[in-house]
Amino acid sequence: MLPTRPSLRPRRPGFTLIELLVVIAIIGILVALLLPAVQQAREAARRTQCKNNLKQIGLALHNYHDAFGTFPPSFCLGNGDGGRWSAQARLLPYLEQANLLFKIDLNHSYSSPQNAAAGVNEQKVSIYLCPSEINARMRVGPPNHFPLNYAWNGGDWKVFTHAPNLVDGGQIGNGAFAPNSRLTMSDFRDGVTNTLAFAEIRAYQGNVGNGLEGTDVIPSSLAAFSAGRFSVNGHTEWVDGKVHETGFTTTFGPNAEPEINGVGAPTPGPNTGNFVSCREGGAACAGLPVYAAVTSRSYHTGLVNVLMVDGSCRSVSENIDLRTWRGLGTRSGREVLGEF
Repeated sequence: MLPTRPSLRPRRPGFTLIELLVVIAIIGILVALLLPAVQQAREAARRTQCKNNLKQIGLALHNYHDAFGTFPPSFCLGNGDGGRWSAQARLLPYLEQANLLFKIDLNHSYSSPQNAAAGVNEQKVSIYLCPSEINARMRVGPPNHFPLNYAWNGGDWKVFTHAPNLVDGGQIGNGAFAPNSRLTMSDFRDGVTNTLAFAEIRAYQGNVGNGLEGTDVIPSSLAAFSAGRFSVNGHTEWVDGKVHETGFTTTFGPNAEPEINGVGAPTPGPNTGNFVSCREGGAACAGLPVYAAVTSRSYHTGLVNVLMVDGSCRSVSENIDLRTWRGLGTRSGREVLGEF
């Protein structure tokens, strides 16, 4: 009798250690390739939403113009405390925010007891926020405020010149918005397609203000202006019509970070941000101009989204020629502008 051969158990399939390491490496490479693509897709969606917000603001501006015959002022002097409300606040009913407007008494300041009790200044208005903003949070006061990411165009440098008594008249700047302005379509001699209406801004920007410094000559830097007080609360009050809160100027190109100095600035520097010579309506500003270098900035890589006065939206490269950018900031500078 022949001896029986022991039965062999079938081998179970599996990975060797080397094969396992190769698979893990391949998965790691695929993830590394996939994540940037996902992030780019998300950022592309955020840029699209950002431009859509600007488009809605453009429609609101034109509806306001149809209703009143002018675009809204950025700030009103000689109209009591109520003049402090921003152009963004005046556009609320045309942005499907009428319920929020009903809480506002425009005859009084947003900080008055009746308006403070309603808490309008701390309300989040989603259409005024870019989805890429990393500081979309309330600024704790008192009073509390909520920031914004879309600002009106105040021109290239000199936003306004106060009357000697602060309330009678005053001379507006060369932008699309200004204190006490009543600009109509016909005032845009450069063409509504060649003039900025709104542009992106970042919340919680450093700024120096109320130093009463500045000349009519547009500066090449802000390093020499140091008399004002430094803060990091620029663009944190969507209800406030002052240029450092709800406006911008084209003194410097998109996403520029000029150096600023001021009383209370952190050391060691350098510190970067915005500059305003004096606050609109300030007691010390009687008869004086408001010079402002408040830069348009965004969190979109290499560009800012803008709204033109005609209601069209564009993405502008941060490498745009500065002369072209400043030309876009003026409504009747007679600049000859090509493609941008």
